[in-house]
Amino acid sequence: METRRHSSATSEDRENTPPPSQPAKSTKGGWKAIKYIIGNESFEKLASMSLVMNMTVYLRSNYNMSGIFLVNVVSIWIGTCNISSLAGAFLSDAYIGKFLTLLYGSFASLLGMGMMTLTAGVPKFKPPKCSTNHLNCVQPENWQLGLLFIGLGLLALGAGGLRPCGIAFGADQFDTTTPKGKKQLESFFNLWYLSFTVALIVALTVVVYIQTNISWVIGFAIPTFFLFSSVTIFLIGRHTYVVKKPEGSVFTDIVQVIVASIRKRKVPYDHNKNYSFYHPQNDDNLEQKNVARTQRFKCLEKAAMIVDPSEVNANGVAENKWRLCSVQQVENLKCVVGILPIWVSGMGCMLVIDQQSTFGVLQAMQMTRKIGRKFMIPPGWMSEISMITLSIWIFIYEGIYIPKLMKLLKRDSRLTMVMRIRLGIIMSIFCMVTAALTERKRRDSSLENDTYIAPIHIYWLIPQFMLSGLTEAFNSVAIMEFFTTQMPENMRTVASAIFFITLSISSYLSSLIVNIIHKLTRSNGRTPWLGGHDLNKNKLDYYYFIIAGFGVLNMIYFTFIASKYVAPAKVIAVEKELRTVEAGGSGRNLSGGHREL
Repeated sequence: METRRHSSATSEDRENTPPPSQPAKSTKGGWKAIKYIIGNESFEKLASMSLVMNMTVYLRSNYNMSGIFLVNVVSIWIGTCNISSLAGAFLSDAYIGKFLTLLYGSFASLLGMGMMTLTAGVPKFKPPKCSTNHLNCVQPENWQLGLLFIGLGLLALGAGGLRPCGIAFGADQFDTTTPKGKKQLESFFNLWYLSFTVALIVALTVVVYIQTNISWVIGFAIPTFFLFSSVTIFLIGRHTYVVKKPEGSVFTDIVQVIVASIRKRKVPYDHNKNYSFYHPQNDDNLEQKNVARTQRFKCLEKAAMIVDPSEVNANGVAENKWRLCSVQQVENLKCVVGILPIWVSGMGCMLVIDQQSTFGVLQAMQMTRKIGRKFMIPPGWMSEISMITLSIWIFIYEGIYIPKLMKLLKRDSRLTMVMRIRLGIIMSIFCMVTAALTERKRRDSSLENDTYIAPIHIYWLIPQFMLSGLTEAFNSVAIMEFFTTQMPENMRTVASAIFFITLSISSYLSSLIVNIIHKLTRSNGRTPWLGGHDLNKNKLDYYYFIIAGFGVLNMIYFTFIASKYVAPAKVIAVEKELRTVEAGGSGRNLSGGHREL
């Protein structure tokens, strides 16, 4: 009796005691954590983008760089900043997690920005200024370039930690198993873009002006302070974050699947033999243990086929992970392969955006920039036109277009992902054609008046920068969302890394195209289309038309090939539902919801 009474009392106490996990869920993640993450991202972008926007001007005016060498330095640095995100994603997933990767990346960026401030502040660290006629400019010595490249390298290293984890760490703060969390995540992508873009517009207007017209030392010291503020804000919010432990590198899994599928390439895919597929028996995650197999890229499934019983030991674990992989590993690689066609298309639009940070700024430097008697518009300000356009579009789309049409039509009125990507490609073509026509007018005006600075005003560049901003608003945001939503949660850092690799390769591709055109057009003693300190002696408009031609090819490729790889939202939802049913223990292999590709 005493035992029963004690048991009864204990049961009553347990019923009256609230679950201990509830308070933890209410104090972690959500918008309360996002405000610190976006604050960190915004201040970091204030610093790093103030360099990106004005790096062409800084190297031209302080290091006397020009022509192909200048374009190569800027393009390769921007490309390295983006491709380093691959290493950051690997480090985050395999060893230290997103939080520490973001923190270490912030510190590396702070050191790099400090080095750039020293190059601006110490006269011996750079060559003497070039004369006003831009002739006989003293080029920097190798050790001066070495110090410059150390600073740029540290910034690239910091970007490798910040860029792949920023979006992924923010997405981790939402519980996507609830309808509320799913809606919050949908809005997060546009808000992520909008928040730091608005901050950039406000701050870079001041920073770029100070760098160009007042002092490069002060103009670099301000971004250094921004980076310090970024680290401080990020650490203040550390108690509000949902911090997930690293679960191992997906990149290693991807390589293992490729190796295993190659090893088993001669194994016939015969349904009559009823090959079983490998699900690790020691996997505590039931959803991953019973993940459904999708009906695409079936050649990769051979990596998970148990051809010989000896491939699995008595504990249900693969004897050789480079010969037998789990279905989960195979499905992860399928996700990566499935986004590659869109990845290729995205590079075409990024290639257009890259032109504005180099040649677009060089155009601005050789146009009339004076307003009134004394005020000179900094060339770097033109890049803000793109960000202002992007911000206005996102505000109209999220704040006016969607709410008004939802009230009117009583249904979701968002533009489809295919439509947004296609509109971005169209804007990229218009951007390059507009830039070519503007450059032709600028050069003709300068040659007619026999002046280095063209008499036409810098305002003529506004249309091409606006179109560049619309290209980013439609295409870049849609592709970032596509990469993130098509990947499972454990691959979000991979999705972010792939997005930034798109930017990286487009920068390298831009540099490659510039060098090829320069080499081909300077043969037989002719003046090359690109290169030199004076754009008036170049044929930059021809180059712009070539990039526009690539845009047309990109539109054809996307329309007939890449767009077929974008699964509708309903199809993705069906696949997730099927996986949930299977994880519940149905014991059947359900086909995924994606169309067969």
